[in-house]
Amino acid sequence: MFECVVNVSDGRRLDVLDELGLAAGPALRDRHSDAVHNRSVFTLIHHRIELRHHVRNFVVATMRLLDLRDHEGVHPCFGVLDVVPFVALDSRKAEEAATLRNETASWVADTFDVPVFLYGRLRDGSKRSLPEVRRHAFHSLMPDMGPMKPSAERGASAIGARPVLVAWNIWVRGIDLSEGRLIAKALRRPEVRALAFQMPDMVQLSFNLIDPANVRPSMVYDKVLGLLDTRVIDHAELVGLIPDVVLRAEDPKRWKQLGLGEDATIESRLS
Repeated sequence: MFECVVNVSDGRRLDVLDELGLAAGPALRDRHSDAVHNRSVFTLIHHRIELRHHVRNFVVATMRLLDLRDHEGVHPCFGVLDVVPFVALDSRKAEEAATLRNETASWVADTFDVPVFLYGRLRDGSKRSLPEVRRHAFHSLMPDMGPMKPSAERGASAIGARPVLVAWNIWVRGIDLSEGRLIAKALRRPEVRALAFQMPDMVQLSFNLIDPANVRPSMVYDKVLGLLDTRVIDHAELVGLIPDVVLRAEDPKRWKQLGLGEDATIESRLS
């Protein structure tokens, strides 16, 4: 089985998001939307051939329904079809995930005339991360496929192949954005990507746990708590799904505190 975690630049229009979910067909296992970010994360999982088919249907709907000219939100984005990572749930099939990425990237660029940046392990054996794409796109880094400039309507897309990661947020009361950014910087390391966002009445610390088997949500939670002094963590939330093995490594008594649960595992959505 393979996973595709599609990030699109709309988190507000529920009718549109419902239509996108229908386009994903039976591959759709989860949707997480945020109106302030104006962003949604759709988790699609299926066998390779079926997943490729459902992802393409989803992309067609995204290109038809979304327009970057209408977009505003706190999360950085550069396209309506913003980020599209493919993940082999069996790590021995990582090359097949890279093939899915390459096929999809070529099809997106050719079909919709959209600049596409690849990330993950590239054909020449080098590796490129998503943060590198975001920092350097259209400056020191040109698209791997498609036109050299983004369109006003559709922007560009980053399409990758990566291992399983955990996307997870902590919401904090009593700090401002500058303090949140300092905390995110203090937590940032190769295994942990961290950003801070100003929400209406809180600051959100947004994490990608790149090596969740060794750096679990509870470890990050406790480090944040240690940096907050008297400030308060309001809640934590999972974005997308978590591998069952990562959930089981956490104390079940802390699952609620960490925003985790059995119903949000990859395995539970496939059973």
